Amino acid sequence: MKRTLKWVIAALILILVVGGVLRAVGARKAQQAAVAAGGTVAETVVELSPADVVRVKRRELAETLSVSGTLKAVDSAQVKARVAGELIGLTVREGDNVTAGQVIARIDPVEYQSRVRQAQEQADSARAQAEVAQRTFDNNKALVDQGFISRTALETSQSNLNSALSTHRAALAAVEMARKSLDDTVLRSPITGQVSQRLAQSGERVGIDTKVIEVVDLSRIEVEATVAAADSVAVRVGQRATLQIEGSSAVDPKSGERSVGASVVRVNPSAQAGSRSVLVYLKLDRSTGFRQGLFAQGTIDVGRTETLALPLSAVRTDKPLPYVQLVIEGRIAHRQVETGLRGQADGQTMIAVRGLDEGAVAVAGTVGPLRDGTAVRLAPVAATAARTAP
Repeated sequence: MKRTLKWVIAALILILVVGGVLRAVGARKAQQAAVAAGGTVAETVVELSPADVVRVKRRELAETLSVSGTLKAVDSAQVKARVAGELIGLTVREGDNVTAGQVIARIDPVEYQSRVRQAQEQADSARAQAEVAQRTFDNNKALVDQGFISRTALETSQSNLNSALSTHRAALAAVEMARKSLDDTVLRSPITGQVSQRLAQSGERVGIDTKVIEVVDLSRIEVEATVAAADSVAVRVGQRATLQIEGSSAVDPKSGERSVGASVVRVNPSAQAGSRSVLVYLKLDRSTGFRQGLFAQGTIDVGRTETLALPLSAVRTDKPLPYVQLVIEGRIAHRQVETGLRGQADGQTMIAVRGLDEGAVAVAGTVGPLRDGTAVRLAPVAATAARTAP
């Protein structure tokens, strides 16, 4: 009896286990059928607007070279003392306008006037001695012709005359030098412009080559920029540049922008000894409102290249290699690319890319990173642009 009861209990347990397995298998089949029929598990779809996608297409990129430097007047001059003495009559100050030939200051001329008189007296004395030597030579020549003195005496008088004439000529040269020193006591401006520095004061005793004032002509201003030796090979005279002048409020009357156009006028043939950089000189299209010494920076247009390009922001660098997020058959696909030249096109910074087909639709940099395989849906305008892509 007990054995029969055990068999009955074992049979009931077996029936319950088999029934549970059959029910689990049936529920799984029902779930798979529901998924196949469409519709209980929904996938997230990202919608992209027309501003969220860009097309890979050929663009003409302006190859630019970044430069920086300072503004300098094309014409500037430093008025220096040519003779030593006390400085008098210096009245101009920084910002004053001066004209070419205008008297700026004087060196006390009393000493140099005395030197002129001294040199003139010495010249007069030498002339008198030369006249005496000339008369002596004429008399000796007549006596030689008459046979009263020997020819040796005549030759001696000839030598004395030549010496006296040389002394007279040297004295006249000394007079010219003294007069030149007297003229140098008057300091004049060599160019028309404005006083940028006053380096001495009236009543001060100055030496030779002491700087008194500096004059600059702001009607023509250029930028003295430095570029690396390797980059200077691409710079040519006549190339155009766009510059921004720091601290300047000058506005282009045509474009209304604060940037100013310029052109390369000279390239220094020698590199600087310390930095090994090369100086490039750019002439500004307009100089109104600018001052010498202001800092300028910008780019020189050194060439143009047509290539497949994308906006720089569309190329992502959050992986070891740069890649682009493409839209292919409604899903995101990450594609590695090789980047090249950077330049300006369509008013933004573009970068050349290799490894993509022309006309491919890429996600713009404003969208952010999307996982590879993410489902996307293009807005009507964006979808039309993708379909019409070559």
